[in-house]
Amino acid sequence: MPNKALILVDIQNDYFPGGDWPVHRMQTVAENAARLLGAARKDGTLVIHIRHEFATDAAPFFRPGSAGADIHALVAPVATEAVLTKSRANSFHGTDLLRILQEAKIEALTICGAMSQMCIDATARAAADHGFDVTVAEDACGAKETEFNGMTLTADQVHAAFMAPLAMSYAKVVTTDSLLS
Repeated sequence: MPNKALILVDIQNDYFPGGDWPVHRMQTVAENAARLLGAARKDGTLVIHIRHEFATDAAPFFRPGSAGADIHALVAPVATEAVLTKSRANSFHGTDLLRILQEAKIEALTICGAMSQMCIDATARAAADHGFDVTVAEDACGAKETEFNGMTLTADQVHAAFMAPLAMSYAKVVTTDSLLS
């Protein structure tokens, strides 16, 4: 069995209903991530929490020091789990993530969190580029609706549009249930 890690990306309060930037189905996403987290803790898998924080109070969400930038209670870290703060979509950029994984001799990563079209995509691609065996728990990832070039895309369409290419070239894209079975 390869050494593995669970990476929980940006499961923060602002993405939940009532937050400053709600993500579609974030409660379900977090519940699935919590199931993965429980299993990882039980089997001794390395767990790393990633949180996003913008550098300015003028940001639309994840403002420095705000409750919205805090990791959600459903996946709250324990004292033995690393919590890394990033300011870009790629969880490796400007953080100690790669060093921590290399020092722990990690070979395989399971990634979950938000948003599918930003931080999950950027982190999964970077992880593959760094040579990790990457799995994305797609139903433990959330997307946000968006508009482009006069076209409105639902959150489900956005999610599918990002999971499909990840599955083609960068990661094994599976459900939480399949990972836990």
